Amino acid sequence: MLSPGNAPETLFGFDFGIKRIGVAMGNTMIGQASPLAVIKAIDNQSRFAEIKTLIDKWGPTRFIVGLPLHPDGAEHEMTARCRRFANQLHGRFDIPVELVDERYSSAVLSQKRGEVIDDRAAAVILQQYFDQHPN
Repeated sequence: MLSPGNAPETLFGFDFGIKRIGVAMGNTMIGQASPLAVIKAIDNQSRFAEIKTLIDKWGPTRFIVGLPLHPDGAEHEMTARCRRFANQLHGRFDIPVELVDERYSSAVLSQKRGEVIDDRAAAVILQQYFDQHPN
């Protein structure tokens, strides 16, 4: 998983939602994801401004975006929205984006009523990527 030259990379994982976007962070040396932030901005300009602040602070070199699918692998409305979000991330920040099947990521999280877990969901997505791409 280490990049050419064996330099560790910082990655951001995203759990995209209409109301909130969960963000997680990890690096290729350790291969462990951690929740980082929940972006609650309602318009794209504010959302991407918050993401830019995180990018400026942590310097990620790759983005991993969870791609929701039906259990049979079929796409649905949120699949298209996530693809659009991934394209926007790449277009705005010129950082490579990879999509990860997130069908079963929420099954590993327990949630209390009203609890915001989007950052933890993003960490599950990013961890899944690390697990599928070991050093």
